[in-house]
Amino acid sequence: MHYMLRFFLASLSLAVCATTCWAAKPHAKHAAAAPTAQTAPAAPAASAASAPAMAGIPGPPQVDARSYILVDYRTGKVLAASNAAARMEPASLTKLMTAYIVFHELKLGKLKLQDMVTVSEHAWRSEGSRTFIELGKPVSVNDLILGMIVQSGNDATIALAERVAGTEDTFAQLMNSTAKTLDMVGSHFENSSGLPAPQHYTTARDMSLLAIAMIRDYPQYYKYYSIREFEHNGIKQQNRNGLLEKDPSVDGLKTGHTDSAGFCLVTSAHREGMRLISVVLGSTSMKARENASAALLTYGFTFYDTQLIAKAGAALATTHIWKAAQPTAELGIKDDLYLTLARGEAGVKTAVEVHPKLIAPLGLDANVGTLRVLSGSQVLASAALHPLKPVAAGGWWRRLLDTIRLWFA
Repeated sequence: MHYMLRFFLASLSLAVCATTCWAAKPHAKHAAAAPTAQTAPAAPAASAASAPAMAGIPGPPQVDARSYILVDYRTGKVLAASNAAARMEPASLTKLMTAYIVFHELKLGKLKLQDMVTVSEHAWRSEGSRTFIELGKPVSVNDLILGMIVQSGNDATIALAERVAGTEDTFAQLMNSTAKTLDMVGSHFENSSGLPAPQHYTTARDMSLLAIAMIRDYPQYYKYYSIREFEHNGIKQQNRNGLLEKDPSVDGLKTGHTDSAGFCLVTSAHREGMRLISVVLGSTSMKARENASAALLTYGFTFYDTQLIAKAGAALATTHIWKAAQPTAELGIKDDLYLTLARGEAGVKTAVEVHPKLIAPLGLDANVGTLRVLSGSQVLASAALHPLKPVAAGGWWRRLLDTIRLWFA
């Protein structure tokens, strides 16, 4: 009994001594994060007037449009905007939402590209632009998608909506619930094709959110938007997005036009690792909407740059973990963090802050600190730090020693 007591007191003495010596050492080693950091693209903020340019950057170009917005795909940063939250008619831009839902059904396996769809009278009789599908004749989902996207066929679009939801009215309800999940707070849909209706409207901001979601969530189907022409039933039609021919960096998305909506265009372009989304609503002609979109894209690519600040999975800090099987752990972020800056902007730095007294066990989702991106004292962006590997609890002796050490920490 006396022997056991002497052993415990000696162990306690060693633990206290080890604690005193260890306490003099830094608790965490912070790795310098190279300015090279954001998860899925963030939502761009709505703007009623032209977005202010950064210091040293000229204001955005004056373009022929009732409403427009220019955003960076990765960061959601608004680079230029005018009346971006104003309620506007989307015309055939509506088909972006129809396609988004169709792609979702394909991803879930509820729909297949080779599935055959029998054309209803409602789809066959639709007004406006057409793919010229035939009443009662089966058409593949793939051909209907091409008809909807390349030819902007209202008949093909309605046929897809009926295949997914039974009726177009039911599909419209699905469109509105999907809009809510995408934070499209200024939109309401009454049909799948974009034909004018009293309560059928959107905003430039919402269309940019939808374009971002389309590219982010369904990259395997985004390729449809760069197809230049499609022939169905012996009738060949060209993609109405003329920028596909004029600008090799443009790879989507969609045009729209009615007499009341004017000429509309949602465009995405990718240059040197940077992707921009422009939305132009209510231009006065096809040429005007293309010129407006091209001017906005040129402005964004000329004066802004989107940089990778920190890479997902990279070790940004090494810190001590109490009561752990391994006393140190590497920390990082879950998703690449990007930042959109004025071209040539300098002085951006990163700082890592680790929470004190982290105790095992810790899972991969544990929030253990913050990575901040700074310009002077201004925080430009931040991301949560997590262990790069799960941190298991140590044995009973390690937990006992660290419990004692924590009394003095």
